[in-house]
Amino acid sequence: MFTHSPTQQRSISSSPETLDMESKLLQKEIDELIELNGGNRNALIPVLQEIRKRHTFVNSFAMQYAANRLGVSAAEVYGVISFYSFLKDKNYGKFTISLCRTISCDMADKTRIAKQLQNTLGIKFGETTEDGLFSLQWTNCIGMCDESPALLINEQVFTKVTPQKIKEILDGCRKTYQENKQGDS
Repeated sequence: MFTHSPTQQRSISSSPETLDMESKLLQKEIDELIELNGGNRNALIPVLQEIRKRHTFVNSFAMQYAANRLGVSAAEVYGVISFYSFLKDKNYGKFTISLCRTISCDMADKTRIAKQLQNTLGIKFGETTEDGLFSLQWTNCIGMCDESPALLINEQVFTKVTPQKIKEILDGCRKTYQENKQGDS
């Protein structure tokens, strides 16, 4: 389930002096998030959501460290991450597009949306664009059955999506990315 290099396995339980800089920074972030959200299992999802938001995914080191700090098993943390589509355990694009695959979206012709996404992005579901900007995945119900077909891009919901709206939605993502990129400079 978790794959660690021998260094990572040792460093999870080691003192902070033996950790690499990236792991130390991640530990500090998790400690701050736990401080904000509480030091018990109720803080697990908010902590994981924020790690995912900041880093695009929750790596195995972060899973194990959060588990240790919150007093839960690593298997429970992995179970939470693998259950919720808004949490990721591997690197995805900056924008993860999750298309709902429930029966209400089927009835609203989500197949056309799926084809348009694949054609426009040049990737299939389960893949990421070469530039690392977009990933496509299926997801189960996102709670918008009355406004289907629906998709989720990171935390933003789009409803009553049509093939014609796909270009506009993706252009909006690109614009947001460029603005954030310029703001970081």
